[in-house]
Amino acid sequence: MSVDGWNTVLVLGGIRSGKSEFAESLVGDAPTVRYVATSADADPADTEWAARLAAHRERRPGSWTTEETADDPRRLADVLASAGPNETLLVDDLGGWVTVLLDPAHQPADDVATIAELATAVRDSEARIVLVSPEVGLSLVPTTPLGRAFTDALGAANRAVADACDAVVLVVAGQPTWLKPAVTPRAAGVPAQAGPARQDATPAAGPAAEAPLPDVLTPAPPTAPTAAVDANGTAWAAPTMALPMVATGLVIQAGMELPMPDEYAGPQAVDRLAGLDVPGAGFGSLERLVGFAAATQGTATPAPWAAVRVLLLHGDHQGGAAAGTVPGESSRRARQARAGRGALARLAAECGASLQVVDTPSAAPMEHEPALNGAAVESALRYGWRLAEEAADAGVQLLVLGACGAGTEAAAAAVLAATAGAEAPAVLGRVITDNGEIDDAAWMIRCAAVRDALHRTRRSPRDAKDVLAELGGGDIAVATGVLLGATARRVPVMLDGPVGLAAGMISRDLAGQARHWCLLADHGGHPAVRLAADVLGLAPLLDLRLDLGEGANALAALPLLRSVLALAAALPTHPRLGGGEPDSDEPDFAEPEPAGPGPTTVEPDYSEPDFSEPEPAGPGPTTTEPERDPSGWRAG
Repeated sequence: MSVDGWNTVLVLGGIRSGKSEFAESLVGDAPTVRYVATSADADPADTEWAARLAAHRERRPGSWTTEETADDPRRLADVLASAGPNETLLVDDLGGWVTVLLDPAHQPADDVATIAELATAVRDSEARIVLVSPEVGLSLVPTTPLGRAFTDALGAANRAVADACDAVVLVVAGQPTWLKPAVTPRAAGVPAQAGPARQDATPAAGPAAEAPLPDVLTPAPPTAPTAAVDANGTAWAAPTMALPMVATGLVIQAGMELPMPDEYAGPQAVDRLAGLDVPGAGFGSLERLVGFAAATQGTATPAPWAAVRVLLLHGDHQGGAAAGTVPGESSRRARQARAGRGALARLAAECGASLQVVDTPSAAPMEHEPALNGAAVESALRYGWRLAEEAADAGVQLLVLGACGAGTEAAAAAVLAATAGAEAPAVLGRVITDNGEIDDAAWMIRCAAVRDALHRTRRSPRDAKDVLAELGGGDIAVATGVLLGATARRVPVMLDGPVGLAAGMISRDLAGQARHWCLLADHGGHPAVRLAADVLGLAPLLDLRLDLGEGANALAALPLLRSVLALAAALPTHPRLGGGEPDSDEPDFAEPEPAGPGPTTVEPDYSEPDFSEPEPAGPGPTTTEPERDPSGWRAG
């Protein structure tokens, strides 16, 4: 098949849009195809219509078989329902089917019930089905009753079938645009999580396999069970809602429809906090954390994230963007993280998180030329998407996104300038040398690089992929793919630093749902992070101004965030609201009873002083020293 990852697809298009040719291309690789013709026979006097039908027949390969359902519109549902799992059917088209359905010869008929039967047959069929239908919703409302009846019935049929299909594509002037994503199966070559050995991450078929991206260091398995479930046993990571895998690979384009967090669980979780049995005023600003976790987990009592993975993106930016950085310093940081040393690796070990270092393509000087070419951007986006899918398949419940490349701050500033209208001096942080000194000369060089890059691209498009190609570079492109892939798999992402926030700005223009799966623990005092977070609506949970390096700041705050979630899930409801009321006669924390026979400790009676000599209790002295064994230790 030319398309992978779907069982049923609806191809919509206008007259002469190329929808039938596109539908035929989808099944061109199938060994046999059953072509289901729905239109009634042409009037012998209508030679033009007969020529159209003849053209359709001539395009069909000799291995295809043809089946006609024009005699009875209800028969189409029976044909689809009876098709086996190894069959491929091409239905062309629903416009002709609706015409037959409204024919006076089939009246009176329940059109709504017949359309519902067809949608059910499509949804339940085990065969691969491609359905073609005219899109008439963009035309004027017909002026005749029969015309209005036709458009109404066809619109209802298109909606019902589109809802039942795995994927929907609209063909305009021969150009397909996917409207509805399909469930993409996992590629058999993707490696499972293994030890810290260096392994190849085999991509799915398509240009992603040709991406000039380095190997992925596969991290150790997370300490939590690989089946990511909440306290109620519900899976956190739902099946992939990815776009169709067409012949050119995974299609990542503007306007993707990805899942949103649960809109009810978040407010319910926050309302529940007001009734918990806490002695103080509550969780303060961290109530937003509980609401975010509840929405992304789909439950009012979210659990702490057990399986966490850190993705450290390593990719340098050449030219003035890297002014003030020590050559080779970012590579040293990446090697350090791979070896399990340094602040990030230590914090990851403390949190029980796996650490994955990802090498991304180096970016050219953006002030002189595009940072990446278009093919590299597409490859980097798919690569990041695949990283997120591998994490979800391994049971990861939270991704932490960081970067360690040279020039990343200037690249992020350029992206913000292009997407949010920011000025480079306002979003570029001060350049601090290894000696702790402020390097104003390097800062000015970075500002000039961003200024010149924006001037060079002043007439270029400002689409998401264009911004990545001209200004963003490999690390921001991969980070954008990670955000989109994580959103598709319902995995929340904790951002940390300019690269992650710049990727959030780009992903907003590709799929607006992505920002709702992002969490920002601390802004670190970075001006670019502050601005991007404000644009994306991501209020930092904390104001610690940590500057330990991207990824490390988030991990330093992670134990606190986990503690808040654990406390919110474990605390009972306050007794005044119906919670368990302890027995008022018994203290909450009683002294334990002695473990065996022996004297109990009693409070002496001071009411009557007694200065008489005590009577001997028996033979031997009344006051005794503990016996000691010959070694000098006190005897038991």
